[in-house]
Amino acid sequence: MRTINQTLENFTVQYPLERIAPLDKLLFIDIETTGFTAKSSSLYLIGAAYYYSGRWHIKQWLATNYEDEKALLDDFFPFAADFTHLIHFNGNNFDLPYLLQKCEMYKLPYHFDDFEGIDIYKRIFPYKFFLHTPNCKQKTLEELLGIDREDIYNGGELIGIYHEYVKNPTEEACRFLLLHNSDDMKGMLQILPLLAFYDLFNGPLKAKKVQSNRYVDYHGHDKQELLMKLELPTPLPLPIANLSNGCYFSGESNEGILKVPVYEEEMKYFYSNYKDYYYLPEEDVALHKSVASFVDKTHRVQAAASTCYTRKYSTYLPQWDIFMEPFFKRDYKSKDLFFELTDEIKKNRELFSRYAQYLLGKMAKTY
Repeated sequence: MRTINQTLENFTVQYPLERIAPLDKLLFIDIETTGFTAKSSSLYLIGAAYYYSGRWHIKQWLATNYEDEKALLDDFFPFAADFTHLIHFNGNNFDLPYLLQKCEMYKLPYHFDDFEGIDIYKRIFPYKFFLHTPNCKQKTLEELLGIDREDIYNGGELIGIYHEYVKNPTEEACRFLLLHNSDDMKGMLQILPLLAFYDLFNGPLKAKKVQSNRYVDYHGHDKQELLMKLELPTPLPLPIANLSNGCYFSGESNEGILKVPVYEEEMKYFYSNYKDYYYLPEEDVALHKSVASFVDKTHRVQAAASTCYTRKYSTYLPQWDIFMEPFFKRDYKSKDLFFELTDEIKKNRELFSRYAQYLLGKMAKTY
């Protein structure tokens, strides 16, 4: 087994990791193997990145032969025990289960139960629509941020190089194996700013300014929209813009703009306890029986769920489930929900902050 230590000189991480834990308690890991299943392949390299004495470091454990697997595990796990948070890229699906299966094969007592885990891939993947990227592979995300790699091989190509290295351990082969893993570790640190998208959708957001605008659309119709200027929780590493559910969001650095359609029209509020109401067809309104009982019987009928409503002309904002009550609909069978933009709500900046968070969440789940 060979152990290699590297200090990353003049290397900074452009993401506030201190929000997660003290820097010296964070451990980034990535492994290299000759296959996907622990029982039929070999673990040949474990890489770890960590912060110590004001600088980032990379430590690598390389198996010089197939029998070194146990030695890698016996050295890595005691080293990792000094950390509290384990950060990886798709490690929940591969790295961690693989290592645990190897420990089970060698009857080693190691586990990850004492760590808080953060999977960068799982945090970014739900929002790839906003990134306009075909997938969330690490190399794709690195390219998105303009990150260059030194290594020229992918993981699959390195399997053959490792098998040759075991037979003929040249320094050139060793360099290729270590460089790929080292670039994976550095790349993981460099794509951390993309976690700003996770923060964007999980908040909290702050509505700094809220105003209503009128405009004429493409068809010449008079329209109204709510414009919210937002303070984002973490600066975005690249500008984005997306349209979804009729809402438009654009963001750059730590500022965002969210545009939401405003509807000025008559809508209906449906009472759930329709058995307690009469419907007055001539007036197209439902009244509680305590009041409607005084109306002539020829002008009232028992209300049904679809006729138990009151009508109100006002200004409304959209919602896709019940964000605010009371909620209004255009018709009984309509799936579109709205809430009234009252004078009281117009003054509630905290509510608009929560509404912006709600809308962004709905925009992300559309895709």
